[in-house]
Amino acid sequence: MRRIFRFVEGEIRGLHEAAYLLGLFALLSTFLALFRDRLLASTFGASQTLDIYYAAFRIPDVIFVSVASLVSVFILVPLLTQTERDSDRHAIIGNIIGGFSVLMLVSTTIIWLLLPRLVELFFPTLLTQEQLLVSVSRILLIQPILLGLSGILASITQVHGRYIIYAVAPLLYNLGIIFGIVFLYPLFGLQGIAYGVVIGAVLHFGIQVPFSVRMGYFAPRTITLRLKEFMRITAVSIPRTLSITANQIALFILVAMSAALGVGAVSVFSLAFNLQSAPLSIIGASYSVAAFPTLARFLARGEKLDFQNQMLTAARHIIFWSIPLMVLIMVLRAYIVRVVLGSGAFDWSDTRLTAAALALFIISLTAQALSLLFVRGYYAAGETVKPLAINIFTATGIVAGAYALLKLFEYSATWRFFIEDLFRVEGIPGTQVLMLPLSYALFSILNIVIFIALFERDFGSITHGLRKAFFESFSAAVVAGFAAHQSLRLFDDVFNIELFTGVLAIGVCAGLVGIAAGVLVLYMLGSKELHEVSVAVHHKFWRWRPIFSGGTERGTDM
Repeated sequence: MRRIFRFVEGEIRGLHEAAYLLGLFALLSTFLALFRDRLLASTFGASQTLDIYYAAFRIPDVIFVSVASLVSVFILVPLLTQTERDSDRHAIIGNIIGGFSVLMLVSTTIIWLLLPRLVELFFPTLLTQEQLLVSVSRILLIQPILLGLSGILASITQVHGRYIIYAVAPLLYNLGIIFGIVFLYPLFGLQGIAYGVVIGAVLHFGIQVPFSVRMGYFAPRTITLRLKEFMRITAVSIPRTLSITANQIALFILVAMSAALGVGAVSVFSLAFNLQSAPLSIIGASYSVAAFPTLARFLARGEKLDFQNQMLTAARHIIFWSIPLMVLIMVLRAYIVRVVLGSGAFDWSDTRLTAAALALFIISLTAQALSLLFVRGYYAAGETVKPLAINIFTATGIVAGAYALLKLFEYSATWRFFIEDLFRVEGIPGTQVLMLPLSYALFSILNIVIFIALFERDFGSITHGLRKAFFESFSAAVVAGFAAHQSLRLFDDVFNIELFTGVLAIGVCAGLVGIAAGVLVLYMLGSKELHEVSVAVHHKFWRWRPIFSGGTERGTDM
């Protein structure tokens, strides 16, 4: 047990080491999340019951990003990085925990009382199951409180380089949901899955507690409420909160719009969004999280050139990984959806429609991943207004674009035929839902174009350092996609496509052929990123501090 704690609380230094470790755990968490979605899809299919489950998450999620993000890592990591004395850090976290707890309890109580009215307002097509939707949503209101507290403690683990703790938390969260689906749903129905979500949130929070307690941050003597200080900190983070909330509100509205498109539309949209979020968390979130504390430290020390170089390095590697992966997912989308979701009540029509939605979401993978990095770059610099303005514009565009595309799909037979023929979903009811991920992808791409243009004006040129990486990754992606597509025809004749094992084997083999072809192209082009990946993989990922050598470990700057 002691060895396990030493592993989990091990310190990690270096951008690539931290990013790859976060990526590895994100991959493990993704497998659990995909298994979770497979259980949901096979149990319910794209049905009203699954629509209710996903709709029930929307209101608690909006609360989480609109309230909990007031004290998120975006504000706490730079603040803790700039604070040298341990006692001052402890006081900051204690005050944040106290103020957050009061704020969340008040907010959650108000929403709990208003839920019936909110459900009637945003999900009128699900009112036949209003009581169930309200009941599940009220259980899920516990989740934002726990995840918010976990986010506060996550700022501590990031500042001290304990990325394993941060990375393990989502694994435990998904295990809690899976426990709810397998064991609690048969006992309590849909509420049982909601109980599983709460259990997962408890585990997500609990894994962060021991290290924070040992470091002196999370203790009764430190938890206070100094209202003036709390309001000063949260006032600084309000633009950041609004920036994060804008995207969640846009997603909330898209889910509400999909609920009006017919039974199963919410499920198709949500499942496809979850699938595209998997590579986004593995690549984009891993590099942006790993880079953030160092970016904040560089600017705190006035090392602007190092800040720019760190941004450039992280951006190059996001491009290196995401573009080939984006193309491979587009080529293998049907096989991915069939393997992950295609069982039980989730039929072939559901699979085809979800695969088409995934393809539309995934075209913005690189843009979304880079956006996560550039947002953190601006936050590390203490700049909040520009990310807020850009994200509000993007969120507004996503909603307006979705509405316009839905109208175009409704009134233009040519446009409808083009979309249905392109993604091979002719004759399937509910294809209009594809306009929602299309709008999301288009405005996500516009989002990063604006971010890069502004970043170059504010911090200096960065695109010249990305051109070679973009060209090499795009070249590798084209070859990898072609090789994978041609391999599908070959392996279709080798494996039985009617069996799960056959579909899995075809997808895996074609994917491996595509990856091999892409790596070969990168090697022939002399990819700098490929060399850096090789060096980082062979480098020692972590080193240990003597945290059990007696007494409490003292905080150290990274």
